[in-house]
Amino acid sequence: MKPRRPGPLRWLWYALGGGLPLRYREWVLHDASRDRWVLRHFLRAAVQISLVSIPILLLVPGPMWVRLSALLLGALVGLQYALWFVDGSVERRIRKAGYPPGAAQAARDALHAEERAAAAARYAARYQSGNAR
Repeated sequence: MKPRRPGPLRWLWYALGGGLPLRYREWVLHDASRDRWVLRHFLRAAVQISLVSIPILLLVPGPMWVRLSALLLGALVGLQYALWFVDGSVERRIRKAGYPPGAAQAARDALHAEERAAAAARYAARYQSGNAR
């Protein structure tokens, strides 16, 4: 069963770095540990960047091409920082939800444990058959 998701306004608050009520605790772990967790992290970063970009685009004087170029470069730098700090940011979200440090990584490891075990068995079988020759 999937955990209860927050509504759009609570998700926006969460994307901006705010904490969620305890009833969304399992969803926060789910968000930080499922297959596309990095993609979701970039989506949250893009929301943060867009909320800053829109007023800059509308209020800063100058040619539109200069404003758009500056926003594009700023967004690329912002997404680069999001990439550099993805683990720390996700761990901070997990701690805000009341989980111990490392809970998200442990959940991701448990999710892929069977796949890793099967891959390790195939790897070992390949080398054992290669050494028997």
